[in-house]
Amino acid sequence: MRIVQKYGGSSLCNAERLQAAAQRVSKLARQGVQVIVVVSAQGDTTDELIEKARQVNPQGSAREMDAYLAAGEQLSASLLSMTLETLGVCAVSLCGWQAGILTDAVYGNARILELCNDRILTELEKRNVVVVAGFQGINRHGDITTLGRGGSDTTAVALAAFLRADLCQIFTDVDGIYDRDPRRYPDAQRFSEISYEEMLGLIQNGAQVLHDRSVEMARAYNLKIEVLSSMTGAPGTIVG
Repeated sequence: MRIVQKYGGSSLCNAERLQAAAQRVSKLARQGVQVIVVVSAQGDTTDELIEKARQVNPQGSAREMDAYLAAGEQLSASLLSMTLETLGVCAVSLCGWQAGILTDAVYGNARILELCNDRILTELEKRNVVVVAGFQGINRHGDITTLGRGGSDTTAVALAAFLRADLCQIFTDVDGIYDRDPRRYPDAQRFSEISYEEMLGLIQNGAQVLHDRSVEMARAYNLKIEVLSSMTGAPGTIVG
């Protein structure tokens, strides 16, 4: 069995949450499941990086910003891999370009085109957990590109589609998809299942649980996504 799991920044923001994610991944790996983990930058790292860049150059080029911002996810990938090592799990972290994620050349808002090497499959065959830095890829010019805010969702769905995973799970700080923001509206209703079209409609109305391109790609490949809480791991919402 092959599973792709994605952990958002709030799910990796400190050592305790890194440990919780690693425990969940470790349990699957010990059951013989091939696990690919996609990670976002920790907490507010991306915003902090943007602010530091603006202090240096408020008009920094899009190419250099992509090369710079990709570092946040790379830090998360290495931290989670090292956390897995403490549990006796063999893990390897990969940047987007190492994973072979090929994109177009639109800096700051690139689209994933294909998976252009077998590095992930090679690492899985070695029984390694593969931790991939989300939100990034490489274009045909050899430059690092980023996928836009929330792009780690799209990384996860793309890898699940290209690698023919059995399941794609998006772990976040809420326990599924709601008709309204449950943090603002106590009477918000949670969906157990929701169609791609309904999900895209919620995104157009401001929902930020999933990146719109991740849902579009899932629809194109008829791939179901499960959105669930990284705090509890309880069953969440199936999108598809």
